[in-house]
Formats: sequence, structure tokens, C-alpha cells
Amino acid sequence: MFERLEKKLAALGAAGWELSEETVTGWEFYFIRHALDQNRAVETRNYTVKLYADVEGGFLGSASGQISPTASEEEIDKALADILFQAGLVKNPAYTLTDAPVPQEEGEEVCVEKIAEDFLRAMDSVHETDTEDVNSYEIFVKSVTRRFKNSNGVSYTRRFPSSLMEVVVNARREGHEIELYRLYPSGTCDADRLRSDVEDVMRVGKDRLHAVPTPVLKDIPVLFPNENAIEIYDYFRDHMSAGAKVRRVSTWESGKPIAEDMTGDVITMKAVAKLPNSSHSYDVDEEGSEIRDRYLIKDGVAQNFWGSRQMSQYLGLEGSSLVYNVVVDGGKQSAADLRTGDYLEVIEFSDFQVDSMAGDIAGEIRLAYWHHDGECTPVTGGSVSGSMMDAMRTMRFSSETVQYDTHVIPRETVLYGLRITGVE
Repeated sequence: MFERLEKKLAALGAAGWELSEETVTGWEFYFIRHALDQNRAVETRNYTVKLYADVEGGFLGSASGQISPTASEEEIDKALADILFQAGLVKNPAYTLTDAPVPQEEGEEVCVEKIAEDFLRAMDSVHETDTEDVNSYEIFVKSVTRRFKNSNGVSYTRRFPSSLMEVVVNARREGHEIELYRLYPSGTCDADRLRSDVEDVMRVGKDRLHAVPTPVLKDIPVLFPNENAIEIYDYFRDHMSAGAKVRRVSTWESGKPIAEDMTGDVITMKAVAKLPNSSHSYDVDEEGSEIRDRYLIKDGVAQNFWGSRQMSQYLGLEGSSLVYNVVVDGGKQSAADLRTGDYLEVIEFSDFQVDSMAGDIAGEIRLAYWHHDGECTPVTGGSVSGSMMDAMRTMRFSSETVQYDTHVIPRETVLYGLRITGVE
């Protein structure tokens, strides 16, 4: 099918084209409590075509679409004609597709059986109690093979693991019961980390049932000890995107500090091609550009913008690419040193967002620990809000780091000057 599509694309007369084939083989397991409800083996294959059209006035249009692996010749021809027509309706300043060759190694074979076994053993080892236990979980383990070629002759094939696990836990107390949901994307399975995290979620459920309303708190730091902090660090990553710069959303300049009067920890963020146990660990992006390890921000100074082929060319960037994995260096203090005085440690939000462009911070508290006067009180309700544009100047983060799939970030992050709305 790939070769059939390639021949049709070459004869189509488009200004350029990109063809991707993604083959997924894997296993899926569905458990209720710890009893297997169903399981199945999966094999799918998808084809994506992106076509480019020269548009009057020196513009370039593009559009993409899916082609079914079972499509007939007539269906393929119609689909390609429709995509090319749609491309002609778009008017972007002209840019070119990548023509730089990339390494050809495909990647090691992925043993889905071993990865699945690691997940199953990890869940079997989770310690449960009479009041906190696992309600259900689903495991998806995949070997992904991605094949790509464009009209400039750039081609590659990459193979990598990609896993996902969904867990629901229950906590009960005096006739009250709650459910907590967690999603764990990864490459393979970190069994010890998974088991520990699921047990932590059960403790969160237990404390949630003992929580009291959040009081009105003023002028105390807010500590983020888990994956919610990814939103904070993605603000920095997204501000270093070529798209944000082209659209004039980001005012950061390469070689200049991202903010003045920084009194907290200064951030160092690196984009990396391959990250162990990431679900997106590969060295070529979806447009055929090689992903190279490079600093986005170093010691608080903007370094390299990143982005699509289109946006990168608009900025005049050479050797740029999309970014999937980032590593943030730790700060000057240990996690223990950050946990001093009074502070609010937010564990669970009903929703937490940091607007990647405006920097607005907003989250509704489901569970937090109010550390005050040497005591720790579980609280619930209220909200946290503020601005990353202000908070990044004084933020602090731990020297220890932790990985959440595609992100390595400080284990604990502290923001100052946020507004904490209590429950009236």
C-alpha cells in the first residue's frame, strides 16, 4: 500500500507531499478489581497523506487526510484529489519541505509480551486495604513502527514502544466512597514507580475523605509535588516555540534573559530526541526533520526556538524540528529544604491549567495539605490562581528530578504570590 500511494503521489502534480504509515501491534487488558474481564491482541495500520499546492501570489497551501489501508484505486484517487483541492484553498507564505537526509537505523524490536508482563506483575504487587483498593484498570502495550517519505526523497522508518495504563481506585469511610482516576503514559513499564504511585493515589483517596474546607490563605507558597507541575514547565517550552514567536505571542529573544529581576531558581530546559521510557522516544519528527538535543533555555536565558518546518523557516531557523521530550534541570535546594514554614501542598485538582501563551494559572482544589504551625491538615475546595509571568521570577524547584513520560522535571516546584481562594 505504501508503494502504491507513493507512485500516485509522484504522479499527482502537487507542489510537494508527505506520506506516513503507522503500524501498531499490541496487547490490551481490561481488569475489574484484579480479575481479567477481557483481553485482545491488536494490529492496525494507518496511512496519512499531506499535500502541498502552489497558490497564486507566491503562497503555499497544505492539507492532510487519512487513507484507509483497504481503499480501492478509485477511493484513493478521490481522496487524494479532495486533499489537493483543500490544499489549494490555503494561503501561507511559501516554505520548503525538508531535504536533509536522516539516520536510517530503525530501532530495536519491541517485546510487548515482556512489557505487558511487567505491568501485570506491578499491579499484582499493589498493597490494598479494607478501605482503599483498586477498582479497575486497563493496560495498553504497543509496538509502533512509523514509516515516512516526502517528495524530496527524505525517508525513514522508526520503531518504538508506547504504553498506556488507566487506573481507578476507591476509598471508603463511614458510608462515603470516592473514586480517583489516573492515566499513566510511558514507553515501557517502570514497575516500582507504578506500584508506588498507585498506592499513593489510594492514600490521597483516604485523606480526601478526611479533608476539611480550605480556609482563606494569604501570602503563603503553593507547592506542586506531582505531574500537575508539567503545566508549569510547558509554559516555558511553549514560549520557546517558533509558532508563538511568529504570532508575536512570545516576546522572548534568543540570547537574552526570559525575565528581568529573577530572584528565584533560574530554569534550564533541554529538548532531547530520545528519553528512556518515554512514549515518544525517537530522533526524527513527523515531518522528516532530525531531532537534535539542544537547550531551549539555559540559566534563564533563551537559547533555541523549536517548531514545525513552516514556522521554523519563517523565523529563519536552521536544523530545527518539533519537540517531544524535555528535561529540566533541578534547582539549588533539596525537596526537604523547600518544605519549610507554612505552605499549601496541592495534590489533586479537579482541573489545573497554565495558559501556555498568557500565563494565566487556574485550578480548583480537590485535595491539598495545609502545612501550618508544624501541623498538616488535609483540605478541599477553593482554588489557586495567578500569573506565570509574575510567578516565574520567584519560583523555586527541588534539586531532585522525576520523569513523567515525555518530561523530566524537578520533583517539587514552589510558586509564590498565587491567590488562594478558600471555601466561604
